[in-house]
Formats: sequence, structure tokens, C-alpha cells
Amino acid sequence: MNNEFFNFLQVDNDDTGQILTTAAIALGAAIIIYIVTMQVIRKVSRRTDNSLEKGAHKKFRIPVLILLFSIALGIISSSFQTDNKVIGFLNHIFSLLIIFGISWLAIRIIKLGKRLVLKQYDVEQKDNLKARKVFTQFRIIERILVFIVILIALSAALMTFESIRKIGISLIASAGVAGVIIGFAAQKILSNVVAGIQIALAQPIRLDDVVIVEGEWGWIEEINLTYVVIRIWDKRRLVVPTTQFIEKPFQNWTRESSDILGTVFIYADYTVPVDKIREELTRILESDKNWDGKVNVLQVTNATEKTLELRALMSASDSPSAWNLRVNVREKLIGYLQKNYPDCLPRTRLSIDKEKNGSD
Repeated sequence: MNNEFFNFLQVDNDDTGQILTTAAIALGAAIIIYIVTMQVIRKVSRRTDNSLEKGAHKKFRIPVLILLFSIALGIISSSFQTDNKVIGFLNHIFSLLIIFGISWLAIRIIKLGKRLVLKQYDVEQKDNLKARKVFTQFRIIERILVFIVILIALSAALMTFESIRKIGISLIASAGVAGVIIGFAAQKILSNVVAGIQIALAQPIRLDDVVIVEGEWGWIEEINLTYVVIRIWDKRRLVVPTTQFIEKPFQNWTRESSDILGTVFIYADYTVPVDKIREELTRILESDKNWDGKVNVLQVTNATEKTLELRALMSASDSPSAWNLRVNVREKLIGYLQKNYPDCLPRTRLSIDKEKNGSD
């Protein structure tokens, strides 16, 4: 190996000049392209008032540097007109670096593109349905694109090895049998990946949606290709496969909008003045900042042999506000009944008939 390394350096004088010229041109072009590229990224970032995130040139610096200088060194090594194992080895290394640089640069571009789009939307605002829709789509699309880039880069890198290429060609003949075996083995994984793509397109759930899954109430915190993370109201995390939202029913309280209706049930005696309770409900809602001013209804929804069922229906801009509003309304309506109409609280009546024995 050492002899071969020194032998490939022994070239004719005519070839030496050509090699040095090629090296100077290749390296010079790589340096110029690198400097120009970094300057363009810096200027665009400044002119667009940080529409490109700060320090974007630093994120692109290393992958661009690897790519350009790998191409330059590959051109230089190919200028040696000799079949030498060292030259072949170096060309192989430079090819792998080029594949690595292109894939790294592509991933950086995908992530930056996602950030540029998502920066225009604010999921913290009250009416954030459109923002959550875009966030969900682009986060899943980003993962899909990164997965595809890595898969292509890995395949291209492996195919640069002659032995692996021969194995791959020999496997084509038995691809049918291998495909069936792999299909059965990866059925669950593939179904979850397909379900993740379906969620990105059809969007039965979005980031920050309020859902009830497996009897648990919470918010969609993270959507991946194969699983979804739900943040439960008591800070636990429920992790379920993406197929759960394609194959099984679940409740989505914020599917069309973040607005939500809340209900409070009060049970009272038949003598309760419903109109007074209705007026008190209006007063409570108007003094509560969680009420959005849209829905204010009090109805008698049931009557049993013992009590009346009063249902208070109210609206809020989102599920946390609705929860706080319901708690407040329930507490104050019960307090109002206790203070002003204690006789109207639920009670059991007992009638006793006295048998008259003889005269009074």
C-alpha cells in the first residue's frame, strides 16, 4: 500500500503542470463559490428583516464547505491518469463525502423552509385553527422529507461499494420473495407510516387539538410518523400509534374551531324559580372573563319524581377557558340557591297517613 501511494505521486512533468493547474482551478472555484454563497445568505437575512433566521449562514457553512471541497478534491484526484488503488480509494471517499454533503445540505434547507413558513403563524392566539393546521402539515411533511433524503443518501452511499452493488443485483432476482417476507415483517411499521401521512393530508387531528382517546382527555402535543403524544390534563403523556386515529373512533373537541360549549347540570326542587336562576346565570357569565359572549342558555332538560334537572349551556374560546367557566358557574349557581332559595335544593318528601282509631 505504501509503495502504491508513492508510485502514484511519480508522474510525468507534463502531467504535473496539468494536475497543478486543475488543483488550483478546482480549489479556487470552491473557495470563491463558498464565499459568495455565505455572503448571499447573510445579505438576504439582513434585507428581509430576519425572515431567514439569525445565524442561518452558520447552519449552512459546514455542509456547503464539505460539499464544495469534496467536489474539488474529487476533480483533482480524477486528474491523475493512472489506475492506482490509492487514487481509487480517494475517489471513493470523495464520492461518499459528496453524498453526505448533499444530503446534509438538503436537510438544512428543508428545516429552514419549514421555519420560514411556520414563522408566519402564531399558535398562541385564541383563534389558532389555521395555524395549528399548517403546523401539523409542515412538521409531518418535514419528517417525511428528511426520512426520504436519508434513505436516498444511504442507498447511494451503499451502492458505491462494488461488493454491495453485486449483492444488490443478485437480490433483484429474488426480490418478489424478499418483498413478501419484508412486507409481513414490517407491516405494523409501514401501516403506522402510512397513517402518519394520512394524518398530514386529511388532518383528523392537529397540534394542540383537544381530544378524548382511550378515555383520557388532553391536548395533541406531538405528531410523528409512527406515533402521537397526547398531553393529559394532569401532565401525564399518553403515547398512541398513528393508526389509532385512522382505525378507531375518538373525540376531537376542536376539529372545526377552537370554540367549545360547556354544560353545567343543577338539580333542584320543583319549587325553584327558573327565571331567577336564568337571570343569575346571565349575571355570572357577564362577570366572567372566560365567557366569549356567544352562548347563554338555561333550560329544564329533565323532570324526575324528585327533582328538576337544569342545564346551563355556555360558550368559551377554547377548552381551558370552558373548563374554568363551567367550574365557576357551577359553584356560583349552587351558592346562589343556598343563599336565596335554600328550600329549593333537592329534598325528599315523606307523607305519613295517621290511622284514626276511634274518635278524635
